[in-house]
Amino acid sequence: MGEKMKRETNSRTNSKTDDKPRGKKNDRGTQSKETKFASRGDKKSSKFEERGPKEGKKNRNFGGKDSRDKDSRYNKSDDRKSRNKFDGFSREEEGITEETFIIVGKNPVMEALRSGQEIDKLLVLKDNTDHVLKKIMDSAKKRNIIIHSVEKAKLEYLSDGQVHQGIVALMAPFPFSTVDDILNHAKQKGRDPLIVILDHLTDPHNLGAIIRSANLCGADGVIIPNRRSASLTAVSVKASSGAVSHTPIAKVTNLSQVIEDLKKKGFWMMAADMDGQPYYQADYKGALAIIIGNEGAGISANVKKQCDFSVSIPIHGEIESFNASAAAAIILSEAAKQRFQ
Repeated sequence: MGEKMKRETNSRTNSKTDDKPRGKKNDRGTQSKETKFASRGDKKSSKFEERGPKEGKKNRNFGGKDSRDKDSRYNKSDDRKSRNKFDGFSREEEGITEETFIIVGKNPVMEALRSGQEIDKLLVLKDNTDHVLKKIMDSAKKRNIIIHSVEKAKLEYLSDGQVHQGIVALMAPFPFSTVDDILNHAKQKGRDPLIVILDHLTDPHNLGAIIRSANLCGADGVIIPNRRSASLTAVSVKASSGAVSHTPIAKVTNLSQVIEDLKKKGFWMMAADMDGQPYYQADYKGALAIIIGNEGAGISANVKKQCDFSVSIPIHGEIESFNASAAAAIILSEAAKQRFQ
C-alpha cells in the first residue's frame, strides 16, 4: 500500500489510534495556491470545473424574450418584484418567504414524505393523469397535507428552471442536524463514524451530488460552513436524488474549530488534494473525516494544515482534473469498499 508515516503522538489528544499508520502526511511548510483532487505528472495544477450558468446566459423569462434593454442599467428592484409575483401569484399570499424550503420533482418529494419531513403544502400540475403524482398525493392526503392543483406556469416559476415533473413541495426551513447528531447516527449503527466535510463548496449541484454519494457510500453525515458556501436549494435537493432526506447535514460557523473538536474525539482528517498519495493506497478505517475543497481553489490553507494526510486521484487522459462531485464519489467508493466489504 505504499509507505505511510506514523502520526506524531503530540499532534492529538485523547486519541486511541495515535500509532496507526496512515497516508503520507502533507508538507505543511509550503502550501499550493491552487489545488485539485487529481494529479498528472509534472503538469501544472489546474482548477476544478465549476458547474453553473454559462456566461452570457439570459435570465429565465416567461415572456420568451429578454425584456431587459441592452442600453439601460439593470433595475434590481423590478427584478425582486418579478420574483415575488407572477401572473397574479404572490409568494407573500402563499406564505412563501426566503426561509421556505422548496423541493421539486417526483422522487425528491416522495423521499421527503417517506422520511417524515414536515411539508406545508403540495402544488401539483392541474388535470394531470400521472400515476406517480397520484400516489404522492394519496400519501400526502393521509398526512393531511394541503394539496393545490395549479397551472404549469406557476410550477415553472417556483422551480426556478429546474425540471419539476408536475410537482413542487413547500416546506419549513430545512432541519439541519448538529455534529453530535451525526456522531449519534454512527453510534446507532454500531460503527466508526465517517463524515464528509465540504470546505466552501459553491455549486449547489455539486453539493447535492456529494450528499448523494455520501449517503450511498455509508457516510454518517455531511458538514458545511454557513458562510461562503452553497446552501441547500431545489437544485441541491434534485441532484441528491432524495438523499438530503436521509443524510444528517450540519451547518457550522467555524469549520476549523469543528475539525479540531473531531480530532480530539479520535478522528483522522483526510484531505482530497493533488499532493496526496493515490487514493486507493490510503487507510479509510476508523473514525474518519474526508475533506473536499472548493471547486476552484481547493482546500483552504488553514484547513489543509489541520489534515493528517491527503489523497489524490491519478489521471490518464488529456484533461487535468475531475469535477468536485465526481472526485468525491471515487474517494467515497474506496472508503465504502474498505469499511464495509
